[in-house]
Amino acid sequence: MKIVNEIAKDLGITDDELEFYGKYMAKVNPSILGRLSGKHNGKMILVTAINPTSAGEGKTTTTIGLSQGLKKIGKKVMVTIREPSLGPNFGIKGGGTGGGKCQLLPADEINLNFTGDFPAISAAHNLLSALVNNHVFQGNELGFDLKKISWKRTIDMNDRSLRQILVGIGDQGGALVEDTFLITPASEIMAIMGFAENYDMLKDMLSKITVGYTKEGKRITAGDLKAQGAMAALLKNTIKPNLVQSTEGVPGFVHIGPFGNIAHGHNSIVADKIALKLADYVITEAGFGSELGAQKFVDIVLRRAGFDLDLVVLVVSIKALKHHGGMKSTEKGGVEFLEKGIDNLFYHIGNVERYGLPLIISLNRFKDDRENEIEYLKRETEKKGYRMVINEGYSKGGDGAVEFAQSVVEMLEAKASNPRNITFSYERDEPVKTKIDKIASKVYGASKIEYSKKALRVLKRVKDERLDFLDVCMAKTQYSITDDQTKLGWPKDFTITIEDIMLSTGVGFAVPLLGEIMTMPGLPKHPISEEVNIDERGNITGLL
Repeated sequence: MKIVNEIAKDLGITDDELEFYGKYMAKVNPSILGRLSGKHNGKMILVTAINPTSAGEGKTTTTIGLSQGLKKIGKKVMVTIREPSLGPNFGIKGGGTGGGKCQLLPADEINLNFTGDFPAISAAHNLLSALVNNHVFQGNELGFDLKKISWKRTIDMNDRSLRQILVGIGDQGGALVEDTFLITPASEIMAIMGFAENYDMLKDMLSKITVGYTKEGKRITAGDLKAQGAMAALLKNTIKPNLVQSTEGVPGFVHIGPFGNIAHGHNSIVADKIALKLADYVITEAGFGSELGAQKFVDIVLRRAGFDLDLVVLVVSIKALKHHGGMKSTEKGGVEFLEKGIDNLFYHIGNVERYGLPLIISLNRFKDDRENEIEYLKRETEKKGYRMVINEGYSKGGDGAVEFAQSVVEMLEAKASNPRNITFSYERDEPVKTKIDKIASKVYGASKIEYSKKALRVLKRVKDERLDFLDVCMAKTQYSITDDQTKLGWPKDFTITIEDIMLSTGVGFAVPLLGEIMTMPGLPKHPISEEVNIDERGNITGLL
């Protein structure tokens, strides 16, 4: 690895704009945007995917591989990705820094506590929780209805036992109330960090967080508790993107980490904006499939950030398509399962095209993929007029992604003279219910949308309090286009059920909860943590 200030110097970042975290990691002060304001933006490339399997399909590996391929052909490039969460790291997924010869380094540091962003977000979140309970204990001047305290607690770990708890047991003089933990990537503060570009903006968003209601139904916010200043102080350094490098020296920002199935699934706008000023090509990614991460990136992130999206990379793997074709994990099926599962790929192609965005399909090649399977997939996509390239970055690094990178550059140059107008899923001034209905019907293809009584009560509150300006950030399973993870491929004629709607007024989201989505995951019977170890020299094994 290069020393981080060498990486920064190559980008044009000065030492005054860096805050060092050891030899290989540094934070970059967002004030750099003032100095770079006169520079043109580079090209923005979004990496998304088909519906994944539980092991993931290599979206981060593809993101890093493409960047290394672009570097091989002489392009100035950066990546911007999310920080991994400890819960999935020690649960099913493992580390979130890529794999093989396409990783961000130092991987162990990034996958564990990194520069302290997640602990700071957890602390700010739990400070607000403590302030709510303390206010009730000290006399409840604001008049909290104890049954309508909506601000939960957080921890960055998969712990199903914390989904529903009792707070206030024992002789402590306060109120005995039910409470809930959610995982830190599902915290509203994590989402806020994705959009706050300076401290004034951060404090304003924090102050608007809804923490509860009075018995008369009046909203109580973090601002009413005068909490935003202390919370922002805890987040002083979290607002600054983290600079690291890939296995081949490509610079990257790894910053904040909202989940793609619960939150909006993207890194921070400030990281993207800085990268677009520093590099000619910026490759970012959005969580899970195109109906989740890409939809939220286009409908929420792009509209708020104000920069362009020039190309979409749609990641596919043969393993995932066979899964969508009904192949069990214990089977070793062939093309017959691809023939059944390829509809999932065609759905995601159509979903990206619906926005009016150019796309290229990237097959993330695994070592056990057969040539006849690759040929079948290439033939079927080309029949429909789409371009598919093979990415072998995992095993070969940048050399395995050169053809991929050249194809991306060719597509960008071919589209350069064609003006692009994005077709969004909804208009921001439409009612929240209309936004939900449009995403469910236009994006997912649902034939029917049902609302629980609980969800309908929230919609009435939205109308009464004139909150229809909120963006809709759907929370649903990543394993299916629908809200039922067992419905694979490209389901038709299905019903979407809105069980509840969370109002995240600080970040400006209405978050519909679809099906059995949970904001606190659990660990599997044999979590990855069983394999993680550290030797006498401090080397960590088993996490990737």
